[in-house]
Amino acid sequence: MKTTKIAVLGTGGGGRAHAAKLAELGHEVYVGTRDPGVTLARTEPDMMGNIPYKQWLADHPGITLLSFAEAAAASDGIVISGIDGHNAVAALTAISDQLTGKTLIDYAVPYLYGAEMEHPWPTPWGTMPKMDPCDTDSLGEQIQRALPRVKVVKSFVTQEQETVVDPKSVGGGDHTMFVASDHADAKRATTDLLTAYGWTDVLDLGDLIASRGMEMYAHMHSAIGFALGFGTQFGIKVTR
Repeated sequence: MKTTKIAVLGTGGGGRAHAAKLAELGHEVYVGTRDPGVTLARTEPDMMGNIPYKQWLADHPGITLLSFAEAAAASDGIVISGIDGHNAVAALTAISDQLTGKTLIDYAVPYLYGAEMEHPWPTPWGTMPKMDPCDTDSLGEQIQRALPRVKVVKSFVTQEQETVVDPKSVGGGDHTMFVASDHADAKRATTDLLTAYGWTDVLDLGDLIASRGMEMYAHMHSAIGFALGFGTQFGIKVTR
């Protein structure tokens, strides 16, 4: 994969993993956040225990922090979005002009936290969030409908992002990653990126409607994680 300018939207653990790996591969990396000033002013770890972004950024020279719109505009073809599922459509719609014509790889799960449920699923950190949409729609499809001039790809979502950028950390890399999109060229670009990350088994699930399956798998991913022990890296392999 030739070096290029890539935008990563989101400053959480997943966005950091992609930004660091892309910089390591020689790409120009532009990270987007809602308000760079607010992000850089934080002095406490985030809710997942990640160090303040200003400190992380100092340890990763060459990565540029911008607003969502500025980062998307700086990209020359690929934008990776880790914006949380509840806010993704609104945040991406607001920068639709900067995303036009580009490949947008979305890995968010449409979790709805704090929802009332008749039969809640208790987890080590509280009730498992509800997924909305699911079954008859997906976040990937919602983003594509809201951004018809953008080439939306659903991928990365069936793994922790630290594993996405380093597949060989699990089973020597012998596991499967999935892609889905209505745009063949965008799927090729995503597959090329995954290959650069080290993936050797990328399964094309077809059109973007397959986002529904990938997003709903998130509950199964959590169940496996609970069984193995929180923090245990694992992969899934499609055997043929």
